[in-house]
Amino acid sequence: MSRLHAIIPAGGAGTRLWPLSRAGHPKFLLDLTGTGRSLLQQTSDRLSGLAAGVHVVTGRAHDAAVTEQLPDAEVLAEPSPRDSMPAIGLAAAVIARRDPEAIVGSFAADHVIDDTAGFTAAVREAVEVAETGRVVTIGLTPVSPSTAFGYIDGGARLDGFATARSVRRFVEKPDLETAREYLAAGTYAWNAGMFVVRASVLLDHLARLQPAMHAGLLAIAEVWDTPERETALEEHWPRLTSIAIDHAIAEPVSLDGGVAVVPGSFDWTDLGDFAALADRTSSAEAVWVDAEGFVANTTEQTVSVVGLDDVVVVVTGDAILVTTRAAAQRVKVAPGQWRDRGRVDLL
Repeated sequence: MSRLHAIIPAGGAGTRLWPLSRAGHPKFLLDLTGTGRSLLQQTSDRLSGLAAGVHVVTGRAHDAAVTEQLPDAEVLAEPSPRDSMPAIGLAAAVIARRDPEAIVGSFAADHVIDDTAGFTAAVREAVEVAETGRVVTIGLTPVSPSTAFGYIDGGARLDGFATARSVRRFVEKPDLETAREYLAAGTYAWNAGMFVVRASVLLDHLARLQPAMHAGLLAIAEVWDTPERETALEEHWPRLTSIAIDHAIAEPVSLDGGVAVVPGSFDWTDLGDFAALADRTSSAEAVWVDAEGFVANTTEQTVSVVGLDDVVVVVTGDAILVTTRAAAQRVKVAPGQWRDRGRVDLL
């Protein structure tokens, strides 16, 4: 596994977890599960025994905080957010220049996975499949007809591997009826955005599908370890197309039969909103009177809830959020409205 280099794209403000998660201190830097380790640190911990190196791509605003939390990782600071493909492509290009035979794996900074053994087994098989030249994704076994995730349509089993299958197609988030059909079919997996591939193969696909991005990333990587890094970033980074790796590589390559999926049966959550957080963690101390729900409280204030069901209460030093689990996905609207009122201090 020494050829595997783990890439962790760490971006976004986690607005669905506002006001806990802020632009200046987003959720991947937070210990949301009470383990004493941030989500980013937990991700690195899972990968430390699998990878030759951990490479975190993050914004310049978070460069210092990431370095403080992961002093042994390489931190690549991007000048501005350009979505996951430029971030992952940058790290892959830098790694490939140092080690042309490297295999890279991209793993989100905010996933929570308790079954480390199951995760490790899936990554090991993904590396084996990636050695054949395929792009490999780790798909999560669906446990419900969720409409919150994209899906991977698995095809025939691949000879010589324990569980890997070819990928017919990637499917965007479905409606509930379609999600039920996918669950019943038994061949679909949730798309958790985990990809493993030879760095050279990834760059070859980029050269074919996103040639301008490929040229820009190679130009930056060529001088990454020299004093010319900043000059190259200023010249090339703003010109890169802002696009996710799913749309840039995974989807088009799957149509040519070049993508495989390794099913992951381990428990997983991306803590995407307060409903997911409530499922994973215990509520803070509160008084409940004919009421039930979840409280997150970072202050010394007491919380009492009376006569409300399915309520979520979040208290920080400068903000209070009251919502329901059912409306948890809509929390991201709140910080935008505060921004419109000029309260950028709340972001």
